[in-house]
Amino acid sequence: MTNERRVLVHPDKQALAASVAARFITKTVDILDDLDRANVVLTGGTIGIAVLAAVNSSPARDTIDWSRVHFWWGDERFVERDSDDRNEKQAREVLLDHLAVPAENIHPFAASDDGLTLEAAAAAYADELAAHAGDGARWPRFDITFLGVGPDGHIASLFPDRAGIRETEATVIAVTNSPKPPPERLSLTRQVLNASDRIWLVLAGADKASALGLALAGASYTEVPVAGAKGRKRTVFFVDKDAAAEVPENLISPSY
Repeated sequence: MTNERRVLVHPDKQALAASVAARFITKTVDILDDLDRANVVLTGGTIGIAVLAAVNSSPARDTIDWSRVHFWWGDERFVERDSDDRNEKQAREVLLDHLAVPAENIHPFAASDDGLTLEAAAAAYADELAAHAGDGARWPRFDITFLGVGPDGHIASLFPDRAGIRETEATVIAVTNSPKPPPERLSLTRQVLNASDRIWLVLAGADKASALGLALAGASYTEVPVAGAKGRKRTVFFVDKDAAAEVPENLISPSY
């Protein structure tokens, strides 16, 4: 398998979201032509949710057989189920609630008011991953994993110089004392994220430029976690012009 790493630059956030949405629809149709189901890992954040909203507003939205798509999350804030901070709630509002997708195809993390401790919630999601895995695997085959990137270079809820980014055994971790509020979170680990065929990192804004530049320059993933994001087949950075300010010209795809 090839493992390409590309940077695709867009003029602004609106064009970025629309472009990623269009590419997602086309790729998901292609995946479902070849496979019985698609597993997609979602992210939160302003631009991540903007992409989902753009998918929903696309006239091509229903070219996808949504009954064959399963949705997962890379991480979640451990807050109440109806909190606006939950990635799940935002994703449902802008996209999932508008699709003909069976409820059992949506796999959210537990919420803080579900009666589980943070650690038990992590274990429950690990069990959910394993239940949908095949051939003795610990997680399903992921086709597309969306990731946002923080100004500090964090992905999912794996933060620089924290134990989570170094975790190699667990599939899901409980995050306490997060440097970014809220303090308690749940996150897939790097090994699970990197098991995805395609990792699509979507980032916008000048405050992301330094982290992106460091990642592409070969920084340590323990110091700049996004540097360690590598899909099995392909890794694509979808960025706006501001976020691309420190990307070397030779890494920018000339033909998108």
